[in-house]
Amino acid sequence: MGPARRARRVRVDARVLRLLVGWGDEPRRAARSREPGRLVRRGVGRRAARPPRADRPRADLDRLVAGLRDAASRAVGPVEEVTGLVPADPAAPLSVVYVVDRPRWARANTEVMDHMTRGALDDLLDDAQPVTALVGGAQVGATLALLSSRVLGQFDPYSRPGGPGRLLLVAPNVLGVERQLGVDPADFRLWVCLHEQTHALQFASTPWLADHLAGRARDLIGDVARSSKDFSESRVRDKLATVGRAVLAAVRGEGQALLTGIVDDEQKHRLADVTAVMALLEGHADVAMDAVGPALVPTVAHIRARFEARRDGGGTRADQVLRRLLGMDAKIAQYRDGAAFVREVTQRVGQHGLNAVWTSPDTLPTAREIADPRAWVRRVHG
Repeated sequence: MGPARRARRVRVDARVLRLLVGWGDEPRRAARSREPGRLVRRGVGRRAARPPRADRPRADLDRLVAGLRDAASRAVGPVEEVTGLVPADPAAPLSVVYVVDRPRWARANTEVMDHMTRGALDDLLDDAQPVTALVGGAQVGATLALLSSRVLGQFDPYSRPGGPGRLLLVAPNVLGVERQLGVDPADFRLWVCLHEQTHALQFASTPWLADHLAGRARDLIGDVARSSKDFSESRVRDKLATVGRAVLAAVRGEGQALLTGIVDDEQKHRLADVTAVMALLEGHADVAMDAVGPALVPTVAHIRARFEARRDGGGTRADQVLRRLLGMDAKIAQYRDGAAFVREVTQRVGQHGLNAVWTSPDTLPTAREIADPRAWVRRVHG
């Protein structure tokens, strides 16, 4: 790379996610696309500048935020006990907890995308014009807007390299779902936090995992951008839209359908293995959140039954179509496939034997092994 190109690359890299792809505008698009909710509190002891809604007094908001933060704190010990995992740095917090509204959740996800696309867009820089590139950001922003009304919590291990990850709890969604299901609010909030803190523990006990997953996703996206004939011949705006959707899918552990038609067989295999690891993470957290039992969450069986009924197709026909378009049905299948893997492996080799999965990238399950847990047991345990 010559000096002129290096200088140009420095200028573009500093702005690429805001100007070239338009990531920086997505939360504003998301806020315009959906009722945004309200930012309740971000971080420890920091209040939002926005006034509370008239139908949701400040005292109610404060109780909601305090309840979620308390639940996140209470969840740490039980998930460590249930999983048998130990953080690599026991002195560090397991996660940094943020209670957020929908636009802040969307912005946090653009920050994750920033981390996961570094280097993946290099081959697009020569062609791109900011005015057309914004199309990719707009499409991803619209998807974030729709997802922002459905996500209860999310653990982000990617955007704070070298430190504990962020645990994002989307307050208006938690409140809405607990009311919709008619479940005990304190139990439901703790149950949600058990799932997310299990994710935090997975990454805290396995320091290489975040870089491994981000690297695999980044390499795959970049490889698709370089090698796919259909992709290379598409318009710049289509390239950026595809990359944007693929990154969002990678963040959520999806992506098979979004990349259909532009990946070759080898890339499909790599994508399937990344998705298999995400299924492990989700299934492991799903098992852990129930394994704590009624001693900690007295109504856990009731919550699980109501929540599974909601997962299994509650809502209008339009809502069901939207779920498929957003990849949420694939996400639900991930939870169940991963949970089945975790339960069968634990039954065969115990909790300690299951935890061998976190030893190295070589011990992570493949897509075939997620579907056939005995194959993983044979390969890893002999």
